[in-house]
Parts: sequence; C-alpha cells; structure tokens
Amino acid sequence: MKATHVEQQIAKWMVGEIENRGMLRQEEAIAHVREQFGEQYVFTNGQGHASLEKEVKKAFRKLHRGRVAWDRDGFFWAWT
Repeated sequence: MKATHVEQQIAKWMVGEIENRGMLRQEEAIAHVREQFGEQYVFTNGQGHASLEKEVKKAFRKLHRGRVAWDRDGFFWAWT
C-alpha cells in the first residue's frame, strides 16, 4: 500500500526535525502527530505504548533511506 499525502507529510516533518535537532523523541512525534494530523496515525502497540501507524513509519524509512536509526533504549530517532 502506498503512503498517503498526509503520511508523507508526517514523514517529512520527522526527517526535518531530525535534520534540525539531530534527534526526535517518540513522545514528541506522537504528540505532534496527534495534534496536527489526528489520532488515526497513532496506535497502541502490544506493550501498551503509543506508536506511529505502520504506513507513516514506512514513508519515514523510505524518505530517510537508512540515514536515521531508532534508539530502542532511549525511544528516539537520530542520524546514524
């Protein structure tokens, strides 16, 4: 399934935040996405944590092309 325009907008915002700040915390991304784009782009995962919808994450990965890594312990994305 191809990412929608909104999912691509979210991915661009995320990459832009990482470019400008060097990192993006998951809690900041979730709060921004909920506020600016709506609850439909966020879900609660099996561990009970808020997470970004799968198509948003796919658009994000495609956009950063491996230049961003997820820090599992710190719950943030940063440049590799």
